[in-house]
Amino acid sequence: MIKVAKFGGSSVADAAQFKKVRSIVKADPDRRFVVVSASGKRFSGDNKITDLLLLVNAHIQYHVDCSSLLESIEQRYVQIAQELGLKYPIAEKFEEFSSVIQSLSPEYIVSRGEWFTGQLMAEYLGLPFLDAADAIVFHHDGTVDMERTQTRVRDAVARLGSFVLPGFYGATVDGTIKLFQRGGGDITGAILARCIDAGVYENWTDVSGFLAADPRVVKNPRSIHRITFDEMRELSYMGASVLQEEAIFPVREANIPIQIKNTNDPDAKGTIIRETAEEHEQEHLITGIAGKRDFMAVHVQKAHMSNQVGFLRRALSVFERYGVSIEHIPTGVDSFGVVVNGSDVKDSIYSIVNDLQQELKPDSINVIDSLALISVVGRNMSRRAGTSGRIFGCLGEAGINIRMITQSSQEISIIVGVNNADFDRAINVIYDNFVAGEMVQIPTKALA
Repeated sequence: MIKVAKFGGSSVADAAQFKKVRSIVKADPDRRFVVVSASGKRFSGDNKITDLLLLVNAHIQYHVDCSSLLESIEQRYVQIAQELGLKYPIAEKFEEFSSVIQSLSPEYIVSRGEWFTGQLMAEYLGLPFLDAADAIVFHHDGTVDMERTQTRVRDAVARLGSFVLPGFYGATVDGTIKLFQRGGGDITGAILARCIDAGVYENWTDVSGFLAADPRVVKNPRSIHRITFDEMRELSYMGASVLQEEAIFPVREANIPIQIKNTNDPDAKGTIIRETAEEHEQEHLITGIAGKRDFMAVHVQKAHMSNQVGFLRRALSVFERYGVSIEHIPTGVDSFGVVVNGSDVKDSIYSIVNDLQQELKPDSINVIDSLALISVVGRNMSRRAGTSGRIFGCLGEAGINIRMITQSSQEISIIVGVNNADFDRAINVIYDNFVAGEMVQIPTKALA
C-alpha cells in the first residue's frame, strides 16, 4: 500500500526533528512519497521560516533593509545541514537567492521556505527532490489544474520511483509561482495522494490526532481515534483543526483515508479519517465538541411573513450586498434569525439593519451580540433517542441560557447558541455528561 507522508513545520523545525522524520520514513517501505512544509518553530517564542519570509517581503515593499532577516533564515538552514552532515551547498544556494531577492515575486520568496527544507530533506532521506513548481499546476485564477497536475505527478513517479515534494506552492504553465493559503502543505499532500491513488494519506504533526474538545477549555480531553469526513468538517468549521480544511476534498473524492500522526510520538494511535468510520460493538455517543465566540444574530419578525414569497431571499440579499457570509438561519412561522460572525459586520451592522427596515418593513428587528456557537458532533447521536433533549436539559440544570438551536440535516451535529460568558462552562458541561465516557451500543446488523 502506497503511503504519502506529509510532515508539518514543527516536524522539520531542526536537525533533531529531521532525524525523527527519517526514522518514521525508514520504518515503513510504503512511505515512498514525502511532502514537507517549511521549517517551523523550534521552541516557544521562535519564528516559523514562512513568517520570516513574509517579513522579508514586507521589508522589501517598504524599502527597509532585510539582510539581517535573511542571514537568520540562512543560519537556520546551515545549522540543520551541518548537524546532519549534509553536502547540499545550502549557504551558496541561499546567497544566490538573497542576491536577486529584490527582483523576485512575493510568492516566489515565500515558497523558498518549503523549497530549501525539501532540498535538505531529500538528501537526508536519500530520495530525489521534485520541485512543486514542476508538479502542482495552477490556473491563473489560483485554482489547481488537477488534470495537468495528475499527468505531471504520474510522469514523475514513473521517472523517479519516489521523491520528496515541497508543499504550499506550485506554478502556472508559464512557470509563475503560486501559493496555496496558509497551511497549504496539507493540500499539497492530499493532491499528491489523489494523483498516485495512495492507500492512505499520513499527516504528521505535533499532536496525536484530533481531541474531542479544545484542551484550553477542557482539561485532558480524550483523543478521537476514528472520525468521518463529515464529522471532521463540522468540527473543523467551528475551529477544531489540526489539518488544513481544504486538504479534505482531494482525498475524499478518491476515497483515500487520512491518518493524523504525531512525529514526536509515532507509536501513538492518532486519528483515522474516512468516508464512513469502521464500526465497533461500542462507540462514543458524541465524537467531539467545538465552538467559537463573538457571533451576532439579527432577528426579524413580521406577521404573516410565511405567506410572502421571496421574503427571506430579500433579507439575505441585504447581507450579500455587504459581503457578509451567513452562518445559520433559525426560522419560525413569522420570524427568522440571521447569524453572522461579529467581525464580519462590526463596521456595517447599523447599515444592514437600516436596509432590512427599508426592504422588509418588519414589525421588529432585534440584534443580539456576544453570542457563542457550540457544535456537538457525533455520527451515533441519531442512534439514541432523546440525545438533544438531554443536552439541553444538562445545560438548563447548569443555569446556562440557550439562545439558539439548530441541527444539521445529516443528524450528525447539534449547534447551540449561548452567551459568550457561558462558552467555557457550556462546553465542559456537555463534555462531562456526554463525551468523556458515554458509549452507545452499535446494532449487530450495522456491523455486518
